[in-house]
Amino acid sequence: MLPTPLIDAATLRARLAQPKPPLLLDASFELTDPQQGERQYMEGHLPGAAYVHLERDLSAVKSGTNGRHPMPARAQFARTAGALGIAPGVDVVVYDRQGAMYASRAWWMVLWLGHAEVAVLDGGVAAWLAAGGTLVAGPAAAGDAGPYPLRTPVVASVDAQELLQQLGQIRLLDARAPERFRGDVEPLDAQAGHIPGARNRFFKDNLDADGRFKSPARLRAELVPIVGEASARTVVHQCGSGVTACHNALAMEAAGLGRGVLYAGSWSEWSSDPSRPVARD
Repeated sequence: MLPTPLIDAATLRARLAQPKPPLLLDASFELTDPQQGERQYMEGHLPGAAYVHLERDLSAVKSGTNGRHPMPARAQFARTAGALGIAPGVDVVVYDRQGAMYASRAWWMVLWLGHAEVAVLDGGVAAWLAAGGTLVAGPAAAGDAGPYPLRTPVVASVDAQELLQQLGQIRLLDARAPERFRGDVEPLDAQAGHIPGARNRFFKDNLDADGRFKSPARLRAELVPIVGEASARTVVHQCGSGVTACHNALAMEAAGLGRGVLYAGSWSEWSSDPSRPVARD
């Protein structure tokens, strides 16, 4: 059985040597240079890994009001997943070079298809190399399995209208940097500030200095004062564009607190409509 939601590099090396190894996905990306992750992949990636591009594979087309990285239709992503080789019964391990910033989005989306057998490589490429793993250059062979047969999602999500109606009744967790959360600066979106009632948990606070996730006990000790110990269904994750929000969902699950609910549109969608309430502090 695949360790979830995180798998360490030593365990992954052992699993890759077994007769039915997991499918690997490299989700490396850089917001300021959208082609950098793919270049890094071509220069060296885990053996057999396929590449998934945040904007091409894990997002839909932007309309101006649906956020910077809108979620594609499930049927569309089912086709993408199948083309990558994801099929029922196949274990999937996702990684990146950015502390799981992008791998966690891919992880959430695989769960969204109804595919529970997915984990994130803790520490990413750096941890793989530190464990004695090697990298290979060039593209991996395609493993098209046909469109993934959609199942009931393993994760929950909410849209902007539903979230608006639930404000004050749920615990809203914002994964952005503190200065953006407070509204001191806003380099990317229409307005500065945050959704009323939100609390801040900068996604990078989930990691140790080596880029691996903190221990479950440490994550729990830090997260419980923010989200409480109530049902995970009462916790909604958001960020700037629905990417690092998934990092907090992953950290919550690693801490044994459940995954919570994702508001994928996040601040970039919310702030595009001036009729929606905004808070600053």
